[in-house]
Amino acid sequence: MIITICSTKGGVGKTTLTASLGAILADFGRRVLLVDADPQPTLSSFFNLAHQAEYGLVEFLVQTESSGFISRTEIERLDLIYSNDPEGQLRDWIRDAVDGRVRLKHLLNRLDYDIILVDTQGAVGPLQDAAVAAADLLLTPIPPEILSAREFVRGTLDMLERLKPMALLGAPIGPMRGLIYRMDRTLDARQIAAELRSASYGPSKGAITILDTVIPATVVYRESATHKTPPHRLERHRKGPTPSALESMTSLARELFPDLPEVLEASHG
Repeated sequence: MIITICSTKGGVGKTTLTASLGAILADFGRRVLLVDADPQPTLSSFFNLAHQAEYGLVEFLVQTESSGFISRTEIERLDLIYSNDPEGQLRDWIRDAVDGRVRLKHLLNRLDYDIILVDTQGAVGPLQDAAVAAADLLLTPIPPEILSAREFVRGTLDMLERLKPMALLGAPIGPMRGLIYRMDRTLDARQIAAELRSASYGPSKGAITILDTVIPATVVYRESATHKTPPHRLERHRKGPTPSALESMTSLARELFPDLPEVLEASHG
């Protein structure tokens, strides 16, 4: 399955979510590939690498390299195609190529992984279009803040509507799951979250579903990239009024993949 983590608003936590979800799925025994489709290569440096490939996303997408583009992280079963397009040239290539917006989908479908997670830039453009068109499922983090919620409703629905014709090219847009992300304990956040849940089905005509899982606003997610460690591994035996990172990420992983094993295959604490 290919899941693209996307949002038309920047700074909502896409990269941390992609890395965190990929790591816990790998610890559940799944073979996972992370694809960094953001010219700002934050995901590419999120985890330490056990092996850095010669090539990255540019060669994989443009030259369709048959080998030499898979890097291995230090986390078992978690691999990476890193971003190597700091000038944003892929945007122009995708725009001008005949199959530009659908090539990523067909190339990723050739790869032998249980799950592929694609991180995207927080801006509308050809590269994001290609990543969205590649997905079997779209996942978007939504901080329960009024501006983020409004952008989710407006920008995301506009994007889904604009990309509907991709189905004619063999890349129908997959269903979208909204994840309430960085939820704090304020009344305002709870009210916005409730409004998102009540309104998610109406204007989207069933295209968007808000997941039951909620990711709380805890510091461990921000510290994860600094320590190059998944939040569920970084946080050890924490107890408190909000769910731990292990509990939250396990809940998300199981909601997306109900057939996961009962226990983690990799135990870290």
